[in-house]
Amino acid sequence: MRILYGVQATGNGHITRARTMAPELRRAGVEVDWLFTGRDPARLFGMECFPGFRTLPGVTLKTDHGHLRYGKTLLRNPLARLWRDIRQLDLRGYDLVITDFEPVSAWAARRQGVPAVGVGHQYAFRYPVPMAGDNLGNRLVLQYFTPVVQALGVHWHHYDSPVLPPLIEPPPDEPTPGDPQRILVYMPFEDTSEVLAWLQRVEGYRFEVFCADARGYSSANCTLHSYDREAFREALYRCGGVIGNAGFGLASESIQAGRKLLVKPLGGQMEQVSNAYALEQLGYGTAISQFDNRTLLRWLHKPSRPPVRYPNVAAGIVEWLVDGRRTAPLGLALDLWGDVHASVSKTQRSAVASPISKAVL
Repeated sequence: MRILYGVQATGNGHITRARTMAPELRRAGVEVDWLFTGRDPARLFGMECFPGFRTLPGVTLKTDHGHLRYGKTLLRNPLARLWRDIRQLDLRGYDLVITDFEPVSAWAARRQGVPAVGVGHQYAFRYPVPMAGDNLGNRLVLQYFTPVVQALGVHWHHYDSPVLPPLIEPPPDEPTPGDPQRILVYMPFEDTSEVLAWLQRVEGYRFEVFCADARGYSSANCTLHSYDREAFREALYRCGGVIGNAGFGLASESIQAGRKLLVKPLGGQMEQVSNAYALEQLGYGTAISQFDNRTLLRWLHKPSRPPVRYPNVAAGIVEWLVDGRRTAPLGLALDLWGDVHASVSKTQRSAVASPISKAVL
């Protein structure tokens, strides 16, 4: 089997899911070509597991001070260029296209009659999952941005739908409880100076801030780190809590590690606003809409919650693909959610770890 795997590289969560899928595809003997769009190639990092990957401009989101700017996004992404890339992407010789909300590969597959499967968080919004900030424009984007013949959405709960558990790397064999005074910070859509001004008012904690403009900065309570996947995972498992935007990937890793979460969703971006809403519903995190010191201090004094152990979702998806996708996505979801283990209270267990109702079959 030969697959073209398209990844929307605007956010690191999409790339993290691809990193999780890559070794499972290799183990299954699947030949994969990787396509990343939406980010300047010079800003990609930790790409060793994608040998020979290629890049195209695709669609890039324009953000400013924690808000999605729709006008600037449209100006930055000329449709003529996008259409040219779709027409020129040659899919001859491929049996299947996988897309993680990547439009060039998905639309090229539609034009050339190659089956395309969507794998990613955005596809969960085709089902009755928590949504906030929704409107007709958002629904049209979710439906038509990456046309696929089958969609595998991932989320923190199944919501009695064919939605899979998070697609993330497994935790270390011996995870540590973490230092409650050490906090990991990753807010790529915010102005770093504003984040630092917010955090520097807090004493008694050490904030490890991962950002694009680190330049070796440090202060009494903040240390800045350049993007590095391994250093980031080490920081995640030694910290006591995580502050971030409301991207799905980081929140999933934090939940699996048993780290408390404080999120500030990207303003105007329905997916992140909905993620913040779901995290609060499920008891996994606290959401803020601005740099609020009172909420920050209350959150810092909260205990971490127990970790949730997710199954090897990547292996399950690859087995499903190699088997010819004969099982309905709901059957795959049933199998995978049966392997989710969480040390939670009875109330949490009913909300988070409940099995999918057989009635939906």
